[in-house]
Amino acid sequence: MINCKLSNLSESQKKYLDQGLLLPVMEMFYSIQGEGYNTGKAAFFIRIGGCDVGCHWCDVKEAWDASVHPLTSVDEIIDQVNAIPAKAVVITGGEPLMYNLDLLCNKLRENKISIFLETSGTYPLSGSFDWICVSPKMQQSPRKDLLQLADELKVIVYEKSDFQWAEKNVPFLKEKCLLYLQPEWSRYKKMLPVIVDYILKNPRWMFSLQSHKFMKIP
Repeated sequence: MINCKLSNLSESQKKYLDQGLLLPVMEMFYSIQGEGYNTGKAAFFIRIGGCDVGCHWCDVKEAWDASVHPLTSVDEIIDQVNAIPAKAVVITGGEPLMYNLDLLCNKLRENKISIFLETSGTYPLSGSFDWICVSPKMQQSPRKDLLQLADELKVIVYEKSDFQWAEKNVPFLKEKCLLYLQPEWSRYKKMLPVIVDYILKNPRWMFSLQSHKFMKIP
């Protein structure tokens, strides 16, 4: 599962990466979840580098190239998680499922940490999670098996055609999956009233907003 931009690793590094002992971590920080179902909850965020989906509006494009982010041991990650008071972790990216997350999730569970995943759904699942948020992108459709596992579907709305894309994913979801529409940040003033109108007409959907950006926190 090695990201092509990490192809110049030593054999031992490749082995450790494949085993999930090392992960290319862009950043780790303690903050408040600002989006979707878990909005308002304190959590430790682990942002893993590497993504091949390529959303033109992505606000963390610096995460795309995994090779510029240090390979970090799972033990070091766990040490940082245990240093904060909240017992919840958000694993995000980039696209975290490009890597083997089994060991990281097992270690978090040993420490009684709740684990939330943010994924585009384009890679097979590894690891085990308390909450899976799939945010599908038109550039690279999500796997049907990932959609079936989603607790939350969060579709970013950049333009009106994204509503049609959002609905195309719904038939593959489990019945209790929560549905969210979230305006792309640079266009939220324009798209906010459009999303509100859509939800009023299609009330299974709910509104998600990047509230952490209004709070000016990570």
